[in-house]
Amino acid sequence: MDSYEVMKKSVSDLGVKSVAADLGLSTSLIYKWCQPTDSEDASGADNPLDRLARVYELTGDRGPIQWLCREADGYFVENTQTDEVNPVPLLHMTRRIVREFSELLDVLTESIENDGKIDAEESKKIRKEWEELKSSAEGFVGACEKGVYYD
Repeated sequence: MDSYEVMKKSVSDLGVKSVAADLGLSTSLIYKWCQPTDSEDASGADNPLDRLARVYELTGDRGPIQWLCREADGYFVENTQTDEVNPVPLLHMTRRIVREFSELLDVLTESIENDGKIDAEESKKIRKEWEELKSSAEGFVGACEKGVYYD
């Protein structure tokens, strides 16, 4: 789905006029966000999704995307590039995921054993380990779907 289609679907329930009023923008701009921009006869305008994608393209920084995911009570999980992965034994990758889960448990255990609570710095460490585990697990599933592993 293209960004303009996502925007069109997103504003459809509330209505363009309401969204425009709440954002302090013109209805014509919101309508333009919901139209294609990729051809000469297209009358659309770069919408916030296009702009965020461009910021990522320019900077390579996933911070804004991760922030947006958190704002939506979700999270961003980076997929590993399975095209670049050489076929490896399934057991090897399974052990890697278990090892990363173990590292998360180690951080949790250290945090609790320290003083019985988890402070802000310990939370950051837990988050880091959790993000790495999710990324590995998602990459694993994607690679399985592409037939990268063997027994």
